[in-house]
Amino acid sequence: MPSDDRDPAYLWDMLQAAFEVQQFVAGENLDQYLQDRKSQLAVERAIEIIGEAARNISKTFQEAHPEVPWGPIIAQRHVLAHDYGRIDHERIFRVATVHVPELVAILTPLIPPLPPDILD
Repeated sequence: MPSDDRDPAYLWDMLQAAFEVQQFVAGENLDQYLQDRKSQLAVERAIEIIGEAARNISKTFQEAHPEVPWGPIIAQRHVLAHDYGRIDHERIFRVATVHVPELVAILTPLIPPLPPDILD
């Protein structure tokens, strides 16, 4: 498991991918999503990135923040990466439209501010 000093970078990756998921499904309903293979693939990839970043968050951080559903996030990534023949597109759309916005709300206060030297 990675060290704690990488946690902020992985949190940023999770949040960025979550914002992308929200952009990909903005204004789409389920029927539109099911008809748009590009949208499906984009959402699946971004959710996979969220799960991979979550998997790399230190156990210490995960245990300190049980409000984040680490297990389900990582399990969803596993399905997308390894069991892609079993993807339930309706479930992925629900993840994208319900659970990802919830995740954004949970992650946002956990993201540390950028160091001042990065902004210079």
